[in-house]
Amino acid sequence: MNKATFDPGLTQQFTGVLRRAINKDGSFNVHRRGTTWRDINPYLHLIEIRWPTFLSIIFLAYLTANTLFAVVYFYIGPDQLQGADAPTAFGRFLKAFFFSAHTLTTVGYGSISPKGTTANILAALEALSGLMGFAIATGLLYGRFSKPTAKIGFSDTMLVAAYQDGTSLQFRVVNQRDNTLMELEAKVLLMTVEGAPGQLTRRYVPLYLERPSVYFFPLTWTVVHPIDPESPLYGKTAEDLASLQAEILILIKGFDDTFSQTVHKRYSYRYDEIIWGARFTPAFQIDDDGDMVLDVDRVGALAKVGGQDQLSA
Repeated sequence: MNKATFDPGLTQQFTGVLRRAINKDGSFNVHRRGTTWRDINPYLHLIEIRWPTFLSIIFLAYLTANTLFAVVYFYIGPDQLQGADAPTAFGRFLKAFFFSAHTLTTVGYGSISPKGTTANILAALEALSGLMGFAIATGLLYGRFSKPTAKIGFSDTMLVAAYQDGTSLQFRVVNQRDNTLMELEAKVLLMTVEGAPGQLTRRYVPLYLERPSVYFFPLTWTVVHPIDPESPLYGKTAEDLASLQAEILILIKGFDDTFSQTVHKRYSYRYDEIIWGARFTPAFQIDDDGDMVLDVDRVGALAKVGGQDQLSA
């Protein structure tokens, strides 16, 4: 019986040159095709998209709804809206648009009111649409604000640095928010691409860590993989990692004390994001009052080995 090969879910067989497996924002480098509108859950989609896109969609939906109702008000005739008279057609359309906005939001200033049966029915339908639409928008806003997410910052680069009597692969993380994260766990994989052209295979090897978990996370955490004879990186050079298209895949899991839920964060470093012969410099110090002060923006601060020249901050 053949021994099963390890695959974390990113496949082993592929063709072509892959830019990276995990993007810098933590998303997977996978573009989906072949889906239809039936496969999309609008609620989940609107919860997950970025804030600028979400707010733009809400604004466009509000603008579109008012425009459509204004067009109907305009074409049912000026006698159906009391107080909507204007010397020009465009002016009358503007008054119909603003009446629609007042009705949709149930503000109702009273300067314009429906006069005929058709206008009253239309206004009633619009008021119902507004109540339902704003209820959905409010639910989406609550869902986006209440969804627990981890804002864990990573050092810009990994290091191959001195460790005890040998070397190690290191990266550093920090909690960029004020919330309390506890019981953090880190899992690190080395992904390499091997094989002849046209028969490329991804190979995944878990990297054991000096300390795979920490109880508390108020400061920075330097995650260390010792490069000893048992490490798949043992004896490898920067050129070796480049030829293997090496990428370090990272999964951080922790408990968010604010929401009492588990949160996750993904990240990766490519072979060209590894610095050899450097060390992390401290990102925190004790002030005059005896309090610990953490500089969150110094999570990636480095210094050359044997000198104090800053490589990054």
